[in-house]
Amino acid sequence: MAVRVSHASLERGTRRSFSNYPRRTTVRTRLRHQRYLDAMVTGDTEKIAEFITDDFVLVHITGYEQPGEEWLREMGQGQFIYHGAREQTEPTLTVSGNSAQLSSRIITDATVYGSRNNWHLAFTIDFVQQGGSWLLARNQARTW
Repeated sequence: MAVRVSHASLERGTRRSFSNYPRRTTVRTRLRHQRYLDAMVTGDTEKIAEFITDDFVLVHITGYEQPGEEWLREMGQGQFIYHGAREQTEPTLTVSGNSAQLSSRIITDATVYGSRNNWHLAFTIDFVQQGGSWLLARNQARTW
């Protein structure tokens, strides 16, 4: 059973209408997303590594599917510097069993390969549950 929940609905308390839907899944997944963004901005690659699967893929706006290990290495080398990330829409979450997908629009202030810009990104993040934790398996970015 897939359920779509917005962050705003959590604030309003409408989650109670989903009797078979574990509230903690939404809270944990949303919190993991926020901590992931925070770790990007602080450049904390070790923390990001805790939040992603071993086979994590970051799909750039160019379509390049970058393995997580390569992305983290390039972050550590200063090729990706995130100065800020502001959500522009309330994220929506779809949960089905041990997988979830979060969608949101974000303005990311970042320096990528030496060029700084405010990137208007639509994120679609796939989560999987492993060992009781929700981990990011794939993050696809598109411009909007």
